[in-house]
Amino acid sequence: MRGRPMLFPLLLATWLLAPLAAAQPAETADTPLSRLARDGFEHYTLALTWHPGFCTTRTNPPRECREPSLLEERDRGFVLHGLWPSLPERFAERGVDRRRWWAQGCFLEQPRIEGSFCRAHPPFGFEPPLAEALDDAMPGRASCLDRYQFAKHAACFDLAEEDYFAAAVALLETVNDSAFGAFVALNQGGTVARNDLIGAFEAAFGEDTGRALRLECDGRGNRVLTEARIAIDAERLADFPAAESLVPQSRGRCATRIRIAVFD
Repeated sequence: MRGRPMLFPLLLATWLLAPLAAAQPAETADTPLSRLARDGFEHYTLALTWHPGFCTTRTNPPRECREPSLLEERDRGFVLHGLWPSLPERFAERGVDRRRWWAQGCFLEQPRIEGSFCRAHPPFGFEPPLAEALDDAMPGRASCLDRYQFAKHAACFDLAEEDYFAAAVALLETVNDSAFGAFVALNQGGTVARNDLIGAFEAAFGEDTGRALRLECDGRGNRVLTEARIAIDAERLADFPAAESLVPQSRGRCATRIRIAVFD
Protein backbone atom coordinates (compact mmCIF):
# COMPACT_ATOMS: atom_id res chain seq x y z
CA MET A 1 0.00 0.00 0.00
CA ARG A 2 1.32 3.43 -0.91
CA GLY A 3 2.00 5.96 1.81
CA ARG A 4 -0.84 8.39 2.38
CA PRO A 5 0.00 11.72 0.76
CA MET A 6 -0.42 15.15 2.30
CA LEU A 7 -3.95 16.17 1.38
CA PHE A 8 -3.43 19.90 1.57
CA PRO A 9 -0.81 22.45 2.52
CA LEU A 10 0.19 23.16 6.07
CA LEU A 11 -1.75 26.43 6.23
CA LEU A 12 -5.03 24.72 5.42
CA ALA A 13 -4.29 21.87 7.79
CA THR A 14 -3.65 24.36 10.59
CA TRP A 15 -6.86 26.23 9.76
CA LEU A 16 -9.02 23.12 9.64
CA LEU A 17 -7.58 21.21 12.56
CA ALA A 18 -7.02 24.09 14.96
CA PRO A 19 -10.04 23.16 17.15
CA LEU A 20 -8.50 19.76 17.74
CA ALA A 21 -5.40 21.22 19.34
CA ALA A 22 -5.46 21.00 23.12
CA ALA A 23 -3.63 24.31 23.40
CA GLN A 24 -6.68 26.26 22.20
CA PRO A 25 -10.03 25.70 23.92
CA ALA A 26 -12.82 24.84 21.49
CA GLU A 27 -15.13 27.51 22.86
CA THR A 28 -12.70 30.32 21.90
CA ALA A 29 -11.52 28.93 18.55
CA ASP A 30 -12.90 30.55 15.39
CA THR A 31 -12.76 27.72 12.88
CA PRO A 32 -15.11 26.01 10.43
CA LEU A 33 -15.88 23.39 13.08
CA SER A 34 -16.87 26.00 15.63
CA ARG A 35 -18.89 28.08 13.15
CA LEU A 36 -21.25 25.40 11.88
CA ALA A 37 -24.90 26.04 12.73
CA ARG A 38 -26.62 24.31 15.64
CA ASP A 39 -30.02 25.09 14.17
CA GLY A 40 -32.19 23.19 16.65
CA PHE A 41 -30.94 19.66 15.98
CA GLU A 42 -29.14 17.15 18.17
CA HIS A 43 -26.22 15.74 16.22
CA TYR A 44 -24.31 15.51 12.98
CA THR A 45 -23.65 12.22 11.21
CA LEU A 46 -20.21 12.13 9.60
CA ALA A 47 -20.65 9.69 6.70
CA LEU A 48 -17.37 8.25 5.41
CA THR A 49 -17.20 5.90 2.45
CA TRP A 50 -14.80 2.98 2.13
CA HIS A 51 -14.28 3.61 -1.56
CA PRO A 52 -13.14 0.15 -2.75
CA GLY A 53 -16.11 -1.49 -1.02
CA PHE A 54 -18.56 1.05 -2.40
CA CYS A 55 -17.29 0.75 -5.96
CA THR A 56 -17.04 -3.04 -6.05
CA THR A 57 -20.62 -3.48 -4.80
CA ARG A 58 -22.29 -1.07 -7.26
CA THR A 59 -24.18 -2.61 -10.17
CA ASN A 60 -23.93 0.73 -11.97
CA PRO A 61 -20.72 2.36 -10.64
CA PRO A 62 -20.50 6.17 -10.85
CA ARG A 63 -17.74 7.98 -12.69
CA GLU A 64 -15.40 8.12 -9.68
CA CYS A 65 -15.35 4.29 -9.66
CA ARG A 66 -14.64 3.92 -13.37
CA GLU A 67 -11.90 6.39 -14.24
CA PRO A 68 -8.35 5.32 -13.28
CA SER A 69 -7.20 8.90 -12.71
CA LEU A 70 -9.87 9.29 -10.02
CA LEU A 71 -8.90 6.06 -8.27
CA GLU A 72 -5.24 6.93 -7.68
CA GLU A 73 -4.24 6.92 -4.01
CA ARG A 74 -7.72 5.83 -3.01
CA ASP A 75 -6.17 3.11 -0.83
CA ARG A 76 -5.15 5.68 1.77
CA GLY A 77 -8.32 5.61 3.88
CA PHE A 78 -11.94 6.64 4.05
CA VAL A 79 -13.30 9.31 1.74
CA LEU A 80 -16.05 11.83 2.38
CA HIS A 81 -19.68 11.07 1.70
CA GLY A 82 -21.30 13.83 3.74
CA LEU A 83 -21.98 15.61 7.02
CA TRP A 84 -25.65 15.32 7.93
CA PRO A 85 -27.59 17.28 10.56
CA SER A 86 -30.22 15.22 12.39
CA LEU A 87 -33.93 16.09 12.36
CA PRO A 88 -34.30 19.81 13.22
CA GLU A 89 -36.87 20.82 15.80
CA ARG A 90 -38.66 23.13 13.36
CA PHE A 91 -39.30 20.19 11.01
CA ALA A 92 -40.38 17.91 13.86
CA GLU A 93 -42.88 20.55 14.98
CA ARG A 94 -44.44 20.38 11.51
CA GLY A 95 -44.90 16.62 11.80
CA VAL A 96 -41.81 15.49 9.88
CA ASP A 97 -40.39 12.29 11.34
CA ARG A 98 -36.79 11.06 11.19
CA ARG A 99 -37.42 8.68 8.31
CA ARG A 100 -38.84 11.43 6.12
CA TRP A 101 -36.08 13.85 7.09
CA TRP A 102 -33.32 11.38 6.19
CA ALA A 103 -35.04 10.63 2.88
CA GLN A 104 -35.72 14.24 1.82
CA GLY A 105 -33.73 16.59 4.04
CA CYS A 106 -33.64 20.20 2.91
CA PHE A 107 -35.63 19.29 -0.20
CA LEU A 108 -38.65 19.52 2.10
CA GLU A 109 -38.17 23.31 2.06
CA GLN A 110 -36.33 23.79 -1.21
CA PRO A 111 -37.63 21.17 -3.66
CA ARG A 112 -35.04 19.34 -5.68
CA ILE A 113 -34.49 20.68 -9.17
CA GLU A 114 -35.26 18.08 -11.81
CA GLY A 115 -32.39 16.57 -13.74
CA SER A 116 -28.69 16.13 -13.10
CA PHE A 117 -27.11 18.02 -10.22
CA CYS A 118 -24.14 18.70 -12.50
CA ARG A 119 -26.45 20.63 -14.83
CA ALA A 120 -28.92 22.06 -12.31
CA HIS A 121 -26.40 23.42 -9.77
CA PRO A 122 -23.29 25.50 -10.56
CA PRO A 123 -19.99 24.26 -9.12
CA PHE A 124 -18.74 25.78 -5.88
CA GLY A 125 -16.22 28.54 -6.42
CA PHE A 126 -13.84 27.48 -3.66
CA GLU A 127 -10.35 28.91 -3.67
CA PRO A 128 -7.30 26.68 -3.34
CA PRO A 129 -6.31 24.99 -1.11
CA LEU A 130 -9.89 24.07 -0.05
CA ALA A 131 -10.90 23.05 -3.58
CA GLU A 132 -7.86 20.76 -3.84
CA ALA A 133 -8.45 19.30 -0.39
CA LEU A 134 -12.07 18.55 -1.23
CA ASP A 135 -11.14 16.99 -4.58
CA ASP A 136 -8.89 14.58 -2.71
CA ALA A 137 -11.27 13.94 0.18
CA MET A 138 -14.40 13.45 -1.92
CA PRO A 139 -13.86 11.61 -5.22
CA GLY A 140 -17.64 11.75 -5.65
CA ARG A 141 -17.20 15.37 -6.73
CA ALA A 142 -16.61 13.85 -10.17
CA SER A 143 -20.35 13.09 -10.26
CA CYS A 144 -21.31 16.30 -8.35
CA LEU A 145 -21.78 14.59 -4.99
CA ASP A 146 -20.69 17.78 -3.22
CA ARG A 147 -23.50 19.80 -4.80
CA TYR A 148 -26.05 17.14 -3.94
CA GLN A 149 -24.86 16.81 -0.35
CA PHE A 150 -25.04 20.54 0.31
CA ALA A 151 -28.45 20.91 -1.34
CA LYS A 152 -29.95 18.01 0.63
CA HIS A 153 -28.25 18.33 4.01
CA ALA A 154 -27.11 21.94 4.46
CA ALA A 155 -28.92 24.42 2.19
CA CYS A 156 -31.82 24.93 4.63
CA PHE A 157 -29.48 25.97 7.46
CA ASP A 158 -27.48 29.11 8.07
CA LEU A 159 -24.29 27.43 6.89
CA ALA A 160 -21.49 28.89 4.82
CA GLU A 161 -20.50 26.48 2.06
CA GLU A 162 -16.80 26.92 2.81
CA ASP A 163 -17.24 26.21 6.52
CA TYR A 164 -19.41 23.16 5.87
CA PHE A 165 -16.93 21.44 3.57
CA ALA A 166 -13.81 22.58 5.42
CA ALA A 167 -15.21 21.13 8.65
CA ALA A 168 -16.12 17.87 6.91
CA VAL A 169 -12.59 17.52 5.49
CA ALA A 170 -11.08 18.18 8.94
CA LEU A 171 -13.27 15.50 10.54
CA LEU A 172 -12.39 13.01 7.80
CA GLU A 173 -8.68 13.62 8.32
CA THR A 174 -9.03 13.05 12.05
CA VAL A 175 -10.66 9.66 11.47
CA ASN A 176 -8.13 8.57 8.86
CA ASP A 177 -5.26 9.57 11.16
CA SER A 178 -6.73 7.63 14.10
CA ALA A 179 -6.09 4.07 15.26
CA PHE A 180 -9.48 3.15 13.80
CA GLY A 181 -8.54 4.48 10.36
CA ALA A 182 -5.21 2.67 10.56
CA PHE A 183 -6.90 -0.61 11.51
CA VAL A 184 -9.21 -0.49 8.49
CA ALA A 185 -6.41 0.50 6.11
CA LEU A 186 -4.09 -2.24 7.36
CA ASN A 187 -6.77 -4.90 6.88
CA GLN A 188 -7.53 -4.09 3.25
CA GLY A 189 -8.01 -7.24 1.24
CA GLY A 190 -8.91 -9.28 4.32
CA THR A 191 -11.86 -10.16 6.52
CA VAL A 192 -12.29 -8.99 10.10
CA ALA A 193 -14.85 -9.47 12.82
CA ARG A 194 -17.43 -6.71 13.14
CA ASN A 195 -16.67 -6.54 16.86
CA ASP A 196 -12.99 -6.00 16.08
CA LEU A 197 -13.90 -2.94 14.01
CA ILE A 198 -15.97 -1.62 16.91
CA GLY A 199 -13.10 -2.42 19.27
CA ALA A 200 -10.67 -0.49 17.07
CA PHE A 201 -13.05 2.47 17.14
CA GLU A 202 -13.20 2.39 20.94
CA ALA A 203 -9.42 2.09 21.14
CA ALA A 204 -9.17 5.26 19.06
CA PHE A 205 -11.96 7.36 20.53
CA GLY A 206 -12.61 6.06 24.02
CA GLU A 207 -14.21 3.28 26.02
CA ASP A 208 -17.90 2.66 25.29
CA THR A 209 -17.92 4.96 22.25
CA GLY A 210 -18.69 2.08 19.88
CA ARG A 211 -22.40 2.95 19.89
CA ALA A 212 -21.54 6.18 18.06
CA LEU A 213 -20.33 4.10 15.10
CA ARG A 214 -22.70 2.72 12.48
CA LEU A 215 -21.11 0.34 9.98
CA GLU A 216 -22.72 -0.03 6.56
CA CYS A 217 -22.09 -3.05 4.35
CA ASP A 218 -23.31 -4.26 0.98
CA GLY A 219 -22.81 -7.20 -1.33
CA ARG A 220 -24.09 -10.71 -0.77
CA GLY A 221 -25.01 -11.15 2.88
CA ASN A 222 -23.99 -7.55 3.71
CA ARG A 223 -20.39 -8.64 4.12
CA VAL A 224 -18.47 -5.89 2.28
CA LEU A 225 -17.70 -2.69 4.18
CA THR A 226 -18.98 0.36 2.30
CA GLU A 227 -19.31 3.08 4.92
CA ALA A 228 -18.67 4.18 8.49
CA ARG A 229 -21.05 6.73 10.02
CA ILE A 230 -20.11 8.56 13.21
CA ALA A 231 -22.64 10.51 15.29
CA ILE A 232 -21.25 13.72 16.81
CA ASP A 233 -23.05 16.06 19.22
CA ALA A 234 -23.98 19.23 17.31
CA GLU A 235 -22.95 21.36 20.27
CA ARG A 236 -19.55 19.65 20.55
CA LEU A 237 -18.47 19.30 16.94
CA ALA A 238 -15.31 21.30 17.64
CA ASP A 239 -14.42 18.87 20.47
CA PHE A 240 -14.20 15.84 18.16
CA PRO A 241 -12.55 13.30 18.63
CA ALA A 242 -13.09 13.58 22.39
CA ALA A 243 -15.29 10.74 23.67
CA GLU A 244 -17.71 13.28 25.16
CA SER A 245 -18.44 14.63 21.66
CA LEU A 246 -19.85 11.30 20.45
CA VAL A 247 -23.48 10.20 20.77
CA PRO A 248 -25.12 6.77 20.35
CA GLN A 249 -26.98 5.83 17.18
CA SER A 250 -28.66 2.78 15.70
CA ARG A 251 -26.64 -0.19 14.48
CA GLY A 252 -25.90 -0.84 10.82
CA ARG A 253 -26.57 -3.93 8.71
CA CYS A 254 -23.18 -5.62 8.53
CA ALA A 255 -22.59 -9.35 8.97
CA THR A 256 -20.52 -10.61 11.89
CA ARG A 257 -17.54 -11.03 9.53
CA ILE A 258 -16.75 -8.11 7.23
CA ARG A 259 -14.56 -7.97 4.14
CA ILE A 260 -12.51 -4.81 3.66
CA ALA A 261 -12.13 -4.51 -0.09
CA VAL A 262 -9.04 -3.20 -1.85
CA PHE A 263 -8.59 -2.15 -5.47
CA ASP A 264 -6.59 -4.55 -7.59
